[in-house]
Amino acid sequence: MRILLIEDDKQLCDTLSFQLMQEHYEVDICHDGRDGLDLFLQDAYDLVLLDRMLPTMNGLLVLKKAREAGIRTPVIVLTALGELYDRIEGLDCGADDYMVKPFAYEELSARIRSLGRRSGKWEPHETLQYADLSYDMSLRELTGPGGSISLSGREGRLAEIFLREPDTVLRRMVILSRVWGADAPVEEGNLDTYIHFLRKRFAAVNSRVTLTTVRGIGYRLEGAHVS
Repeated sequence: MRILLIEDDKQLCDTLSFQLMQEHYEVDICHDGRDGLDLFLQDAYDLVLLDRMLPTMNGLLVLKKAREAGIRTPVIVLTALGELYDRIEGLDCGADDYMVKPFAYEELSARIRSLGRRSGKWEPHETLQYADLSYDMSLRELTGPGGSISLSGREGRLAEIFLREPDTVLRRMVILSRVWGADAPVEEGNLDTYIHFLRKRFAAVNSRVTLTTVRGIGYRLEGAHVS
């Protein structure tokens, strides 16, 4: 399961992300409200953990704008504001749950599992399919007409992003944030290198799916001509 953590307390982010990854969740971190909203609107996450007090944009406004845009991703609001009115306001803005800081990680973990059971869509062994390609996320195995090949962790993350949103232009900034993390010190040339690697993996399994460069914007996974 992929989680977006929007929280400006960097120490808390480090702690939570480590604990979540120990439970085999994938975690992307953002410390800013407006940047968090940009990621939220990509609709590529299974769950959002959202701080209420954020720089540039209040967490509840982030949530409200995402709901107005039709994003239905489950959200747990994390906040130090624990009065009854604050909790009601958060839920009325579209939150699925509300946790008051400080909280025990074990309780947060239980609430995440509860939301997963409620949605019925967080499968631990998920296979993504598009045209003549399939990708087993648990095994990191890419399969096409010519057989199967194992992907590295970063190649697999990149393949997952494109397979979840085929025929869609994905901006370079968004791809970099999802694969390397919002605050990772990574050069844009690294993305081009891994796009090259992934194209070679597609060719290795004889797939006719292509990663097309959209000049000045990003990349798009295309398979319209695959029969």
